[in-house]
Amino acid sequence: MGGQYRITGDKYPRMRRPRRRGKLVVLTVASVAVLGVGGWGTLQLIDVFTGGGDSASAAGTKACSAVASPAASPAAAAGKALPRPGTITVNVLNATTRGGLAQKTADELKKRGFRIGEVANAPATYDKRVKGTGVLLGPAAALDTALPVLGTQLAGAERRTDPARKGVELDLIIGDAFRGLTAKADADRALTSLANPEPAPASKKNC
Repeated sequence: MGGQYRITGDKYPRMRRPRRRGKLVVLTVASVAVLGVGGWGTLQLIDVFTGGGDSASAAGTKACSAVASPAASPAAAAGKALPRPGTITVNVLNATTRGGLAQKTADELKKRGFRIGEVANAPATYDKRVKGTGVLLGPAAALDTALPVLGTQLAGAERRTDPARKGVELDLIIGDAFRGLTAKADADRALTSLANPEPAPASKKNC
């Protein structure tokens, strides 16, 4: 060095490069972050293709709703045989102020195969008090058997049962809105459908 500079003291300067600890730490943290994001993305893809796990299944269950199929008639569901018109006796009673309706209706029902019992004016309980087309009245046992069969002949008639009523006869009480029995062709179709109900379609899920 030509003797111009001297090194004094017992410590000497380091000549090697300092360690790059800062860069190593940064690289390590970045690598861990990349691996974490990649792993999370992989789990998300697995959830998508496998249905999303239990939580997704639970959410799907709540979102789906079953569409109930039309219920069969009580008699059909119970496997009961409906009575034929020829085994049903009907009392035809007129609750209106129009004369001759009971007899005319009874004659038409007889042509359609029903047995006819009493033909008269309605008792005071119903006289001039039936505003609809009519009331079909019978014992409790007739609710799902004879009453639906008679109901095919007068669409819209109200059906009632009397637990205290004895016997098997039915009453057809003619109301103010009565304009005649259901057309025979329509009544026959309704009777056929009642006796041979179509199988109910399977329930469907809307998701």
